[in-house]
Amino acid sequence: MRIISGNFMSKDRKDLKRAKPLVLSLFCGCGGLDLGFEQAGFEVGLAYDLRAPAIESYNYNRATNSGFVRDVGRIKFADLDSDFGREFVPKGVIGGPPCQSFSRGNSSKTEDDPRRAMVRVFFSLALKIHRSRSELDFIVMENVPEVASAEEGKLLQTEINRLERAGFRVSKHIYNAKNYGVAQNRRRLILVALNRSRLAREWIIPPVTEDLCTVRDAIGNLKEPVYFEDAKKADTYPEHPNHWCMTPRSSKFFNNQLKPGRSTGRSFKSLAWDKPSYTVSYGHREVHVHPRCNRRLSVFEAMRLQGFPDEFVLKGTMSAQFSQVSEAVPPPLAKAIALRIFQSISPEDVSDASAKIAAE
Repeated sequence: MRIISGNFMSKDRKDLKRAKPLVLSLFCGCGGLDLGFEQAGFEVGLAYDLRAPAIESYNYNRATNSGFVRDVGRIKFADLDSDFGREFVPKGVIGGPPCQSFSRGNSSKTEDDPRRAMVRVFFSLALKIHRSRSELDFIVMENVPEVASAEEGKLLQTEINRLERAGFRVSKHIYNAKNYGVAQNRRRLILVALNRSRLAREWIIPPVTEDLCTVRDAIGNLKEPVYFEDAKKADTYPEHPNHWCMTPRSSKFFNNQLKPGRSTGRSFKSLAWDKPSYTVSYGHREVHVHPRCNRRLSVFEAMRLQGFPDEFVLKGTMSAQFSQVSEAVPPPLAKAIALRIFQSISPEDVSDASAKIAAE
């Protein structure tokens, strides 16, 4: 069940219909969460991230150049208006604050890690807009499940209390991307805050897909990638500009130690053809191995396992590209969440395009 999204490119801003609900994206990365919201009928008017390669990718895939390199903690209303070109009045705020300090895979996390404060920074700016600029219909935050653990959950509950005092009805659930058409076993917490005075409906979890998408469905039809040493010499890449990977050097690739669907030691995780992938994550020395066990995955293969459409291109170094894809929200999961919200704020006016997407 290979799922390929349709054309996601935004039109020139001057041609966009203002009827589309306007959204602000914080800690946007390369734009996986944003892509899902765009596919569901929203317009992401502004998007911010501190990492230049991520914003380069974000803007490369959109005609509006709505992504900006900024420190989210320092954004002011004047910045929003200047970057947008006029007063910026969003209907919602979405984002995924850095999660490495919460992640189970981070063995070096500490109490004073500044990334722990980014969840509060995210909600603080959203609530500042809600109180002082425009009453928001919704706020959506994505993060790792550990953000709601016994220790970290105190931080999250403080933010939930702030949202509830500001008039939002808050729901948080753990979603697995494999249940939404993604060839990957990826569990993520998604918090949805809906304005009680404007949206009467309770949050309803989006229905899951009937069939699981496997590694074979996602990458089984791809040719061999270009290896890093040959990348600069190659006139064209097979399949896609991101279809490249590191040249296999470890003895594990050559001595039959690696078996499909099994982990070897701390780092090597070999994928099985007929199951969803392990969580796409390339930090902390993890090496995700192609099911043939002869090499690592390419960036493009990782993108397909995340559910990105084939038209999407990542920019930057190979390391930057792997970071972008591993930190992204799978677009099909984002779209499922966004469609639920779109139908809540526009129950009688779901556009033909969004209705078509919902039926796919």
